[in-house]
Amino acid sequence: MGSTSAHKNDGLGRRDLIKRSAALGLITVPTMSFLSACASGGGGGDDNGNTKGKVSKDNPFGVAKGSKVDVVVFKGGYGDDYAKAWEAAFDKKWGTKSSHLGTQEITGKLQPRFNGGNPPDVIDDSGAQQIKLDVLFKSGQLADLGPILDSPSIDDPSKKVRDTLIAGTVEQGLQGGKIVSLNYVYTVWGLWYSGKLFKEKGWTAPKTWDEFLAVCKSAKDAGIGGLAHQGKFPYYINVAIMDLIAKLGGLEAMKAIDNLDPKAFVGSNVAKQAVEAVYEVVEKGYLMPGTNGLTHTESQTRWNQYKAAFITSGSWLENEQLKQTPDDFDMKFLPMPILTGSKLPFEAIRAGAGEPFIVPEKAKNKAAGQEFLRSMLSKEWSTIFAQKANSLTIVKDGVDANVQLRPGTKSAVDAVKAAGDNTFNYLYPNWYSQMDTDIQNASNELMAKRIQPAEWLKRAQAAVDKAAKDPNSKNNRRD
Repeated sequence: MGSTSAHKNDGLGRRDLIKRSAALGLITVPTMSFLSACASGGGGGDDNGNTKGKVSKDNPFGVAKGSKVDVVVFKGGYGDDYAKAWEAAFDKKWGTKSSHLGTQEITGKLQPRFNGGNPPDVIDDSGAQQIKLDVLFKSGQLADLGPILDSPSIDDPSKKVRDTLIAGTVEQGLQGGKIVSLNYVYTVWGLWYSGKLFKEKGWTAPKTWDEFLAVCKSAKDAGIGGLAHQGKFPYYINVAIMDLIAKLGGLEAMKAIDNLDPKAFVGSNVAKQAVEAVYEVVEKGYLMPGTNGLTHTESQTRWNQYKAAFITSGSWLENEQLKQTPDDFDMKFLPMPILTGSKLPFEAIRAGAGEPFIVPEKAKNKAAGQEFLRSMLSKEWSTIFAQKANSLTIVKDGVDANVQLRPGTKSAVDAVKAAGDNTFNYLYPNWYSQMDTDIQNASNELMAKRIQPAEWLKRAQAAVDKAAKDPNSKNNRRD
């Protein structure tokens, strides 16, 4: 399994997951029961029964020595060895006692705890069974992380933590105008291909959509698929559709979608061109045979077996496919090829923060949870993550130069450097999870040829219009 973004609709049925998550806001916890549950903690406490130590310059949140720290992380493409190393470092520094759970069952394991008023202190809320962040926010379950971002950096106390992070990454954690999640992994999205296969076939990595289609045709002529996509999880094909919209229409096209414009899709020539371009792959028979019926890992494994030229994904792909990738595969990242008239150049990439970490508002050891996240934003912990998870974090220059990265991740790093300031990202998936799901469902129908591009546009616009009725939408504005 990969990152949060990768598996919005994996695992539980979509409607079932939403209904179960929504229950978080419907169940209240009797005050006496909650206080009794929290009273057993050591190290002192505040009025809410939370564990609390003495606040000082070096201990801005008041971590209590000897207190217990409850950490739960999604054990997906990044594994959880990095978190175990973090916990050991934290306990050594603060004299705490960390408990660790690495799981893919985030909703199953944690929803009862949220409902019962005793959530963990730190959570990597990711993966197939992520508890939706907008649902948690609306039910008052998420702590404001602003104080962490405004606290002194561990590496340079003269700077605030927020000033040590890659530009634009903090905003990914916004809900209703507040930063409530720390999206930690610096991720890029786009196309991927095998350097070995391209060399054998004499193909050149395409920069335009016409060149992309030409490689797909050549692949089909050679008896393999042009494009593999993770059919059962249409999040992935939306990478292509939404990237084409962004690159063709620029910031204005992205703003229209994030800000729920009544003409974000229907009436948008940019969106029309993008979805028609992707549908051309379907019409011309360039999809890898059977790809519509496959899970993400099944489709990716066939791609690793040279049964398709391209696949869409985020930069967790290499980690997710380690066991299935031949040693000489030479995995490469490719920015989405551009359509004629695109406002953004070929080098532009969707890049930003993924893998959201949260501190629950009702965490028993909230102080330790806050300090844990501050520690994550140090170069020491960022380097640990790079070493253990083969991925970059949102900390500027946060990885020691001697850390060796695998080919796919290295190519993604090179793409980030080539893009420079030409990076972009959408905000609507975190702001409006149901809208995201509805658009994905429309894409699933499109790729299976059950609907045409015009109907896709109608369904996508209907999802936007529905989200616009959310009272909280007035607080979610992209400038």
